[in-house]
Amino acid sequence: MTTDQNASPGGTGPSPLLIRGGRPYGEDVQDVLLEAGRITAIGTDLEVPADAEIVEADGCIVLPGLVDLHTHLREPGGEEAETIESGTRAAARGGFTAVHAMANTLPVADTAGVVEQVARRGETDGWCSVRPVGAVTVGLAGERLAELDAMANSRAKVRVFSDDGKCVHDPVLMRRALEYVKSFDGVIAQHAQDPRLTEGAQMHEGVVSAELGLAGWPAVAEESIIARDVLLAQHVGSRLHVCHLSTAGSVDIVRWAKQRGIDVTAEVTPHHLLLTDENVRAFDAVFKVNPPLRTAEDVQAVRDGLADGTIDIVATDHAPHPRDAKDREWDQAAMGMTGLETALSLVQLTMVDEGRLTWRDVARVLSEKPAEIGRDEEQGQVLEPGAPAHVLVWDPRPVRVADPAEHASRSRNSPFAGIELPGRNRLTVLEGRPTVRDGLVVER
Repeated sequence: MTTDQNASPGGTGPSPLLIRGGRPYGEDVQDVLLEAGRITAIGTDLEVPADAEIVEADGCIVLPGLVDLHTHLREPGGEEAETIESGTRAAARGGFTAVHAMANTLPVADTAGVVEQVARRGETDGWCSVRPVGAVTVGLAGERLAELDAMANSRAKVRVFSDDGKCVHDPVLMRRALEYVKSFDGVIAQHAQDPRLTEGAQMHEGVVSAELGLAGWPAVAEESIIARDVLLAQHVGSRLHVCHLSTAGSVDIVRWAKQRGIDVTAEVTPHHLLLTDENVRAFDAVFKVNPPLRTAEDVQAVRDGLADGTIDIVATDHAPHPRDAKDREWDQAAMGMTGLETALSLVQLTMVDEGRLTWRDVARVLSEKPAEIGRDEEQGQVLEPGAPAHVLVWDPRPVRVADPAEHASRSRNSPFAGIELPGRNRLTVLEGRPTVRDGLVVER
C-alpha cells in the first residue's frame, strides 16, 4: 500500500518523518526518526533532515505496529461483510500494521492458489500487511489434510494453519497435521471446541444459561481439546497455538503444559477480557460469539493468565457480519463480533489501567509475540535503529464513546456502542508511510 502523502520529492519512497516528544514503550521521552522505511535514530536532539515531516507526540506512547494473529477478512466470498481493503483499513485505524487472515472464506483457503490470491489482494488493496492463514483440512471438513506443504512453499509462505470456526476434532488427523508442519516450522492454531459437547449450544453453560433457558456450552468442551492437543504436541515435538482461550480451566492446562516444556502458545480476545455471560441477558445477538462469553471468574482467570505470561498474546478474532446475520432471533443469529478498531482500547482498559501490564508488555502481547508465532520477520520488531518503520503512536489520555457507525469495517456488529473507551490512535505508520492520522485513514 502506498500513499501520495508523505512521499519523497523524487517519488521513490516515503519522506523522512520525526515523531517528536513521545514515549517509546511508555518510558522516557525520546524522538523517533523514520527514513526510507526504517527507524534510523531514537533519542533526543536528533539531527533531522530539512524535509522531514514532524509529528508532535507529547504524552503519547510509541509502540511497534500491532500484529493480529486472528482476523476474518471474509474475502473471497464474504465481501458483503468485509473485504481485504475494508478490513485492513479497520486494522490500520486500530493501530495494526499486520493481520493474519483466517482461512474460512469461500472458497476455503486450503490450496496454494487461494492463499496466493489473498496475499496478492493484500499487497494491492491492503492498508497493512496481510498474511494468509491456511486451512488444516480440505474445506474445513475435518476429513483429510489440506495442501499444507504447497501453501507453505507458495508465494504466500504460510506458516499458520487453522480450521478456525471448526475444531480439528479427529485426534489422528490432528497428530498428522502437527507432524507435517514441523518440516517448515509451521504451527497449528486450534479452535478448541469438542463438537459433540456443543451440539445446539447457544451460550456458556452455567447459572445464566439455566435461567434464560438456552442450551449450554460447557467449559469442558474447550478444555478437553486443549488437554488432548498439548499432549499430542508434546508427543510429536511440534508447535501448537490455542485460539481464543476463554476459561479458567484452559488457563490452568496451558500453564501446566508450559511448565512441562511443551511448545504451546495461546491467545485471548479483547472481549473475553471484559464481557461475561451476564451480557447475554439482553438477548442482543451482538454478544453471541464463539467461544461464548464466560463467567466473571473466567474473565479474572484469563486476565491473570495474560498478566503472568501463560497466555502469550491478544488476538482480536475480528468477525464481521452483515446486519441481517445478526438482526434475528438469538438461536438463528451468527456468532462473532468486530474487534480491530477497539482492541487496544480494551487492553488499556482491562490490563494497563488496572496495573496488570506495562506498555512494554502491550508491545509484547500485541506485536512482538504475535509476529514471532506467525514467523513474520518484518513485523513486531523492537523499536531501535535499523528496524522496519512499522510504528504506532497512541494517546492513552482521551476517553471516547465508541461508535461502530464510525468504523472503517463494512460491518457494525460491535458490542461496545455507547461505551466509554480510553485512548486514541494518533498515527499508524507502515513501512515509513502514515496509514492513519488522528484516527482517520490516510487516503491514497
